[in-house]
Amino acid sequence: MDTVLETSKTFVEVAEIWVPEGDRLVLSGGVYGAHASFAEASHRKSFAKGEGLPGKAWAEARPVVLEQFDGSYFKRTDAAKEVGLTSAVAVPVFAGATLKAVLVVLCADDATRTGAIEVWQEADGILTLDDGYYGAASHFEWVSQHTQFPRGQGLPGGVWSSNTPILMRDLGSGYRFIRSESAGQAGLTTGLGLPVPVPGDKTYVLTLLSAKGTPIARRFEIWDARAAKTGPRDTAKLIDGICERGGPLWDPDNAGNERVAHAWEGPIGRVLGAGLPVAETGAAAGAYAMMVALPVHRGGELAHVVAWYC
Repeated sequence: MDTVLETSKTFVEVAEIWVPEGDRLVLSGGVYGAHASFAEASHRKSFAKGEGLPGKAWAEARPVVLEQFDGSYFKRTDAAKEVGLTSAVAVPVFAGATLKAVLVVLCADDATRTGAIEVWQEADGILTLDDGYYGAASHFEWVSQHTQFPRGQGLPGGVWSSNTPILMRDLGSGYRFIRSESAGQAGLTTGLGLPVPVPGDKTYVLTLLSAKGTPIARRFEIWDARAAKTGPRDTAKLIDGICERGGPLWDPDNAGNERVAHAWEGPIGRVLGAGLPVAETGAAAGAYAMMVALPVHRGGELAHVVAWYC
């Protein structure tokens, strides 16, 4: 297990899971850090379809970025402002046409927090930026707004082409990352891209771009749950991962290094068993302050689990 990492401001401060119960979304879990008053306000809330940020992601069946709360449809603005939260992203988790959950991550804004949470949408055979939150990385935001990706190009295009999560290292110098120069200037180092399946024929790709100073995550993992169809039932294999301090988590040249998760064992196993995202702290997060594990369904069945730890 990794040793406890040094404390620093993270790009994401809160993660919460909303699940459908009847005709409303209710809170099933979350990590709030020191923001106890916001946690209390959240536990008192539920959302109808189309109501608030979780309800909007449900009703519109797409990831939704909310860059500021003032004057918006966000229902917990006062509680968020009290603890310094300023923006949020909601990611719906669909299995076919069925909504399983909505993951909401909330961020605080200041002059130093740098990173990116981006939503890319396909139209006319090209991916363009639907919306994103970048913190202090204003130049990188401008570059992203003026960048398009055909299928197979860059991180978003690679995810679109493969329909699988992809982890990219060394964003500032990697030739595969199309925006490498501006990423290097912004201090962005690691990128995780994943498809966001929704009902209908629309294509969405979510990208999480992390900087060392204010990381979205210090550790990323991608688990392949399709192994359950050809190997032991209810298992997933770690197929890629990286830790800021420990380096690669998986070695393709060393089969003995293979890691397997089993249903209902640990946080990855709970995602595998229930098909729902989890957000954890404490022992379940290991040496980290927070871990989030998000399922990616394909054809109504769980295909991958992506996890990040910060």
